[in-house]
Amino acid sequence: MVKKTEERADSAAAGKRVTYYVALPFTRDAEGELAAGEAAEFQSPGAAMQAANALSKKHGGAVAFSRSGDPSIGEFDDAVVLIRVGDVPADLESFTS
Repeated sequence: MVKKTEERADSAAAGKRVTYYVALPFTRDAEGELAAGEAAEFQSPGAAMQAANALSKKHGGAVAFSRSGDPSIGEFDDAVVLIRVGDVPADLESFTS
């Protein structure tokens, strides 16, 4: 009986989903193209959105987004944009995946 309990615990751990909240700044490079800065992870959606607001003032634009999935197997859902502030690319998929 103990073995079945351990197996269930192992399979539950393998299927554990997490959500990451991220703020990502954008600036214009010398050619005028938008370039992503360094992403920062936060504990809550509100904290990520506050950071995006602050980053947009310093960098010209920022986005906050979340991604949920199972890091143990590397599977994640598409990113969900929480807020766009200032000058950010229209298509964020390549920056949020």
